[in-house]
Amino acid sequence: QVQLIESGGGLVEAGGSLRLSCVASGRTFNNYPMAWFRQAPGKEREYIAATFRGTFYTDSVKGRFTISRDDDRNTVFLQMNNLKPEDTAVYYCAASTRWYIVDYSLRSNYEYWGQGTQVTVSS
Repeated sequence: QVQLIESGGGLVEAGGSLRLSCVASGRTFNNYPMAWFRQAPGKEREYIAATFRGTFYTDSVKGRFTISRDDDRNTVFLQMNNLKPEDTAVYYCAASTRWYIVDYSLRSNYEYWGQGTQVTVSS
């Protein structure tokens, strides 16, 4: 059974930093796309960043967030700096088994999802 387990969320003041981790088990995602999404209360789940033969970001987090991966540990990270209150959301890790993705922001491209970790940024 494939599982993605996120950790590292919490409460932080605006301008602070957090580092999220997502560990995959049940299969390896080496050389497959992995991504982070987030969902704020009352809003749709939105794409943040992906990693697969490069790194890709949505505009709102460019220069503040960094996605990285450790394939030896089957883990993907999201380093979040200069956090803002509007970054408050539940953050989800996602993994795909597709080698060719045109649009990394589409949720339908990812077969596996974590349970989410809460990030709250106070003003």
